[in-house]
Amino acid sequence: MTNFNNLLRSVLEFEPDSDRAWSKVAGNILEHFHSETMTIHALDSARNVLVLKVARGVPPHVMALVKEVPVGKGIAGECARTRQPVTQCNIQKDTTGVVQPGAKSMGVGGALCVPILREDDSLAGTLGVGVHGERTYTDEETKELILVGRVLAEFMGQHARA
Repeated sequence: MTNFNNLLRSVLEFEPDSDRAWSKVAGNILEHFHSETMTIHALDSARNVLVLKVARGVPPHVMALVKEVPVGKGIAGECARTRQPVTQCNIQKDTTGVVQPGAKSMGVGGALCVPILREDDSLAGTLGVGVHGERTYTDEETKELILVGRVLAEFMGQHARA
């Protein structure tokens, strides 16, 4: 376990205010991954949708579009469907059809979204980071973000929506 993951775990474990805990975690993730945007979605398996838990750097006009994301739709939805990382060097130039118009309107270029997996590898949600310019996330960054997701999964059920 990395020092960064230990930091996140202690914030989520010892901060009594859920909103404050998830807000601190979001800020730490942004800083650590040198990102300008980030989202954490929790899976509502009964409805097969991802529900926004916390976001940073998401413009107000896009917030309504990312509050609930159907599994299989958009970057986070595709990540949830496949339980695999989804990355784009520049979503503004995407031609795959995975990137939704709302995501393009955020102005994000490089993006990485990973599944948040529990110990038993069941899906708890998704974790996404992005920057405004072009960026290719490395395999190491992807692996590290997946490990961060594992830490978040431990606390997804304990802290209500932040």
